[in-house]
Amino acid sequence: MSGQHTSESLLREQVVRVARSMYERGLTHGSTGNISVKLDDGWLMTPTGSSFGDLDPARLAKLAPDGRLLSGDAPTKEAFLHRAMYGERPACGAVVHLHATHSVAVSVLDDVNADDVLPPLTAYYVMRVGRLPLVPYFAPGDEQLARAVRSRAGRHHALLLANHGPVVAGSTLAAAADAIEELEATAKLFLLLRHEKLRALNAEQVAELRARFPA
Repeated sequence: MSGQHTSESLLREQVVRVARSMYERGLTHGSTGNISVKLDDGWLMTPTGSSFGDLDPARLAKLAPDGRLLSGDAPTKEAFLHRAMYGERPACGAVVHLHATHSVAVSVLDDVNADDVLPPLTAYYVMRVGRLPLVPYFAPGDEQLARAVRSRAGRHHALLLANHGPVVAGSTLAAAADAIEELEATAKLFLLLRHEKLRALNAEQVAELRARFPA
């Protein structure tokens, strides 16, 4: 078996393992959320209508660089979100999109800063997520959403889709998963503390972290 095929097999198993872990910990529900990883000859994506708790590695959608389905089940209906992220971030190796409860809750608030939705509550949020812009609402499947994502993805690897949820790119699937979980945890903290007097990291502390750990 070639190294490329071995690598693809391992990636398939990793997608299933990460997805199941997220499902079991309540980070996604039903058939929501999707994951993709980059291959030398295209992408692997979770299938449309599939549950993160019950994925089959052999049935993951394999797409060609032009988006054609090469094997497996039909890909997530939100494949265009993933392709938009890869198009603007060619060095990224994986994209994760969730409808995680606390992140979605923040995405429907009316008084957040659309340029940077969450405050820098912890060092790990700054290191793993950085700035988080809010992408305006578009109906599921609307190609305008892809354009809105592309307009921001070159500058930000993490985006929050209004009334929808977060989408995060990473150098690897592990990096993307770590970042989106940090985002969800920070959204939960933000909601818990929203009406308390906060002591977030100051501008100097944030600048030092961003210099040392570019997100």
